[in-house]
This record gives sequence, structure tokens and C-alpha cells, in this order.
Amino acid sequence: MSDTPAIELKGISKAFGPVQANKDISIRVMPGTIHGIIGENGAGKSTLMSILYGFYKADAGEIWINGARKDITDSQAAIAAGIGMVFQHFKLVQNFTVLENVILGAEDGPMLRPSLSKARGVLKKLAQEYELNVDPEALIENLSVGHQQRVEILKALYREADILILDEPTGVLTPAEADHLFRILEGLKREGKTIILITHKLREIMEITDTVSVMRRGEMTATVKTSETSPEELAELMVGRKVLLRVDKAPAQVGAPILEIENLKHTDSHGVQRLKGISLNVRAGEILGIAGVSGNGQTELLHVLGGYADATGTVRVNGSEIDLTGKHSDGQSRRARGIAHVPEDRHHEGLILPYTAWENTVFGYHRDPAIQKGPLMDNAAIRAEAQAKMDRYDVRPPNPNLAARNFSGGNQQKIVLAREIERDPDILLIGQPTRGVDIGAIEFIHQEIVRLRDKGKAILLVSVELDEIMSLSDRIAVMFDGHIMGERLPADTNQTELGLLMAGITDTAKAATA
Repeated sequence: MSDTPAIELKGISKAFGPVQANKDISIRVMPGTIHGIIGENGAGKSTLMSILYGFYKADAGEIWINGARKDITDSQAAIAAGIGMVFQHFKLVQNFTVLENVILGAEDGPMLRPSLSKARGVLKKLAQEYELNVDPEALIENLSVGHQQRVEILKALYREADILILDEPTGVLTPAEADHLFRILEGLKREGKTIILITHKLREIMEITDTVSVMRRGEMTATVKTSETSPEELAELMVGRKVLLRVDKAPAQVGAPILEIENLKHTDSHGVQRLKGISLNVRAGEILGIAGVSGNGQTELLHVLGGYADATGTVRVNGSEIDLTGKHSDGQSRRARGIAHVPEDRHHEGLILPYTAWENTVFGYHRDPAIQKGPLMDNAAIRAEAQAKMDRYDVRPPNPNLAARNFSGGNQQKIVLAREIERDPDILLIGQPTRGVDIGAIEFIHQEIVRLRDKGKAILLVSVELDEIMSLSDRIAVMFDGHIMGERLPADTNQTELGLLMAGITDTAKAATA
């Protein structure tokens, strides 16, 4: 292996107005290695990689590729320097074929036929070499998320990238797809490719990387060999204090069913059936985790139960049936029945971003007589209670007069959690509780969910993070294509079995020996 770094960033700084996103960052990435970069939200990881890929221009500093200084002014310059990037949200044209997406922007001339013919041969060779098998004639919209990710990697390799940047690559993959991706990355590494992996999942860092760099508040705090560190040490480097990585909870003290669901069906506005006869129950004092790859009906389940969408079937709360259609099936009616809802999409469903934090702490509960002052709301009382909630939930900055959009993702999530949990609901519906949330805030959010459980409440948890489902849940149900594929106790299952159920495979014994 060469002693010359594949990538060397020297003194990189970048500011956006008064916000210093990167502060004098220097990093060396050796060729033929997998180099992880971790850090909390706002640590500057994405900004740094956007500078390397030419999306941003650094205010100061130098970029060196394979021992030569490069002026990377845009993504074309990055591609010319041998850098490819696989984004968290894929940049694919859905109604184009795999082949058409691969050559898009890299055509050999105005006539497409020669480009397509050449690409077909190159793709076949790359697919065999790196386990990137995908039908070149398939439309992107017909491919699974895992196969779409392979297309993004093929795009970069077709452009002869020797350096690959992957941004949160496993966020939408099943465990089996993630394992396959790791095998692909190991194959690329063996062929001498250099890989930068941006992820917040410490398990993945420990499993796949050779070296890991930690960023905090725009600065590079440490670079260590992965074999010489631990998840606990990395978490402390990220946050600046010790972090409890496991969920510390006593065995559940389970009571009677609070939420009972029978044969629940929902068809969306396009006529597609998203829920296909769901039957579940959640008991007092337990957390029922819903595992599954995003897009398999979990969102629709939360929407129906939260009063955002109509459905057929039966839903009972504390033994009494609730309306699934009509004027008494909305969110306000759900709240009156003791159902609180922390939605998956806090920006579009959980908060009104231009409004202040104190206004957001009361949305959905603004008709509560306790906060009325005659015909108007008692704004002074709401502000005072908002301040108390922000103090209890460690929202930073603890200023209720700031607009919700001015808080980080983790602090926005705390505002939504405070609003819903502090209402002491019988049932908490919570979707993706730690999506885009810093590791320190994850610890706090998990503690609050367990605290509510221990008060005897029923919690329905939806998360695409299998680690989160395994560690938080008292019982796990797996969804695939609008169906419940099975239920498991965390102590009696593992990620492999759950991953098979998430892929729609119920005969796990047969699948294990296939």
C-alpha cells in the first residue's frame, strides 16, 4: 500500500454567515481503506464531504488527491479527480432504465446508441467483479431500494472513480441488504478503491471501517484505528461526555390491552392498498415495536391511528371502539381518547416551523379549557409551561420565543416529545423517534419512552433502526407490504430472523438453509 494519502484535506474551513461549519480541518485517508466519519448533527460531516465533492467551495484550505493538489470547483471536477459520491437520497431518474441512469451525464456523444452499447459491456464486467448484479434494462422505479443503491455505486464506478463517498448508506436497507453492501465495500477495498463512509451507526463503524475520524462542532476531534477503539469511546468523543449506549430498562410490568386493532385496512389516494388486514394489540406498560423497511405500511398505520387517514376495520381504546371515518376520526378526537402522536415527519406533521417553540408546544391541544382565558388562549400561561417543558427536556437553547426552525433536529424532536408525553396519554404513537437526532439526545429520548412505559402506558413504536427496535421493545411485530409477518420477543429472536421477515420471508428455517 502506498504511503501517499488517497485524500488529504489541509486546514479546511467553511462558514455560512455567522455559523462556522468547518474549522481548520485536516484529515488523511489512505488508499485501499474504508475510512469512517462520524459526528452529531451539525458537526460538519456533510459540509466537509460537500467540499470534497465540489458542492461547496472552502473559505480556506487545500485538497490533495493522490499526492497532487486539486482545485475542486464543482462535481465534474471531483469526478475528473476520481471521486464518486453515493448520496443518502439517491439521484436517479425513476422512469429511466439502469443503463440510462448510468450513462446520464457521461455520454460519449450526441448519439446514445454507442454509449448504451459500451455501458452495457462495462456494467456486466463491474457487476461480476463487485457483486453489483442488477438488470441493466430494468426501470429504476421497479427496483428495490437496495438495488437502486447498487445503481448509484455502478454510476460512480462507470465514471472510473477510485474514491467513493457514501452518505448514510444503510438508512433504508434491510439487515440482509446492509450485509450485502458491506461485502461489496470489502470487494471494492480489495481492488484498491478508497471508501469514505459517513454514518451515525457505531455498530457499522466497528464492523466495516479500518480507520474512523470523529467530528464535533465543526472540528476534527480524533482519528483512530477502528481496532483500537470502542463504541463507548467513539460516543464520548462525539458528544464530549460519557453516553449510555444501551437502553437501561427493567422488565415490563404488562397489564390489560389498551389498544386493540382488528383487520385494519387502508387504501391511499392513488387506489393502492397500504394496510391489508392488520391485527395487533398493545398492552398497558409495554412497548410494541414495529420493524420493517420504510414504505411497507408503517407510516399509514400511524396515520390511521393518529387520525390523519380513514380506514376500515376495528380499533378499540380501553375496550371502547373509535371511529375510523367521518368527523370523529380526526386527530383532535384521538387526543380526547388519550392517544398522543409523535409523527415520523416532524417538519411536516409535528411542527409548524415558522411559529415559535411555545406555540408549537400547544398545537393540537389549543382547545384545552385549562389554557383558555375567556374566549382567548392564555398565552402567558402557555409560555410559562413551554419554558418549564424546555427545561425538563433539556431543549437547547431554552428559549420558547425562538422559531421552531431555528432549533436543531434533536431539539425539535424534544419539543414534539414534550408536547405529547407531558399530556400523560394512555397510548403514545411514536414514529422514528431518533431520526436525524444526535447520540446524546437519543439517550434522553429512549429514557423518556421507557419512563412513560413504566407509568403503565401503552407505546406503539415505529422505527427503521433495527438496533432501536431490539433494545427498546418488549415485543416486536414485523411489517412487510401492508401485512404483519409475525411477532417475536426480543430475547427469542435476532437481527437475521427479523431481517428475513422484513423481506417477506416467513419460512426462516428454509431460508437459512437455502
